Amino acid sequence: MQKSIDDIDFEKSGGLIPIIVQDSITKDVLTLAYSNKESLELTKKTGNSWFWSRSRKKLWMKGEESGNVQKVKEILVDCDSDAIIYLVEPSGPACHTGEKVCFHNSLEQ
Repeated sequence: MQKSIDDIDFEKSGGLIPIIVQDSITKDVLTLAYSNKESLELTKKTGNSWFWSRSRKKLWMKGEESGNVQKVKEILVDCDSDAIIYLVEPSGPACHTGEKVCFHNSLEQ
């Protein structure tokens, strides 16, 4: 089913929704970030992944500083319209530490 940005329930979680970023080829989960309506609109308009930085309180495009942009190939919306997956073609590491994925640490058992 096709959904529009207006179908996304940003208000359920205070204006931000989680975005799971996944490699479109390998299916590796690269990162988890957050989006508001404006950053989702920018993603659709530009084809690059845009997010809302909760720490800096501003919009940011992945790769604007590192050069490791993510070309968005497809956007998937969950059944409740309150979470999204970006299927991307990454041009470099997803993590700011230089790791390929942000999920590279394990929790002690």
